[in-house]
Amino acid sequence: MTAPHGRGLLHLAAAVDQRGSSDAAAYIEPAQLAERGALDFVTLGDTFARPGPDALGVLSRVASATRRIGLVPTVPGTRADCCRVQEAVAALDRISRGRAGWRSDGRTAGHEKEHGHGHGTEQEQETEHEAEHETEADADVLFRAREEGDIGTGDGVTGGFGARNRPHRVDYRGSTFSVTGPSTGPRPPQGHPVRVVDATGSAARRTAARYAEVALLRVTGPAQARALRAELRDAAAGSGRAPDTLRVLGALTVDLGDGERAAEPGHGGGGPRHTARGPLYRGGPVGLAELIAVWHESEAVDGFHLTPAEPRRDLERLVNATVALLQHRGLFRTFYPGSTLREHLRLARPARPQARTP
Repeated sequence: MTAPHGRGLLHLAAAVDQRGSSDAAAYIEPAQLAERGALDFVTLGDTFARPGPDALGVLSRVASATRRIGLVPTVPGTRADCCRVQEAVAALDRISRGRAGWRSDGRTAGHEKEHGHGHGTEQEQETEHEAEHETEADADVLFRAREEGDIGTGDGVTGGFGARNRPHRVDYRGSTFSVTGPSTGPRPPQGHPVRVVDATGSAARRTAARYAEVALLRVTGPAQARALRAELRDAAAGSGRAPDTLRVLGALTVDLGDGERAAEPGHGGGGPRHTARGPLYRGGPVGLAELIAVWHESEAVDGFHLTPAEPRRDLERLVNATVALLQHRGLFRTFYPGSTLREHLRLARPARPQARTP
């Protein structure tokens, strides 16, 4: 099935975060609901130092209760060293039989807590700018280490190293973690889990262009999204990648509790509005379906990552109303044609990198 106007079907994902809940069982039902709607993937944030869920642990539990939907935890580099992080995400890919992703938000947790997102004094903004670039370097080596670790790491079933293809060593010490070597486990079913990056910031866009398969953009209008999507695709091509190996999704918080409101800022046809927590759409499921269709058909984005303002209520309305309307218009799938997250996103399994000569 293809969408009208020659564009491919759009991609949809949703956050399943719940305030104040760390019990893995509480996340199973939302993930199953998203799966019934055939969404590409769900995300779960890691609350780091605050009380809340361990994203990897929770989604490992969710994996056994679902069959097709992609599972994408946020795993901050501050939680552990690089090799431990990549091994944990690779384990989720094996547990879920190829449905894992790995989200980087492009910010250090400690810096976000202290300085926010670009506000404050000139000195604070300069510190944030420096931290953003340091975090970009951390993310760069984190993703590169995953590729290096793929070299010679078996076939994802039996594991083990090839006699001639020894893994390439990566030595790096960054602001949030250190790297002492590559992965030694079996290669994950997808080659490597799908990389999701919040690419709103300029430094994060450079990382996304080089390594991400999914880039999230927190913007409020299709014109801005279209310009940033073109920038990302051009930068990907400049890095030696095919631009079509990158999916660009608009990132919105959605509040679907007010019904179909008049076209005013933040409601229905008025489009999303800026808030302290990012772009917010407030309206009804029909207006959201129209917004998604317009942005997609104008080639502003390849789809959307949606965060429900009220998790249970808004996710249910999103799946049962908005998604159903998009399916009726032929813009979104009605079933999963494959079983892995890469298949949902129409991305090929990455080829095994060639070993480098020391």
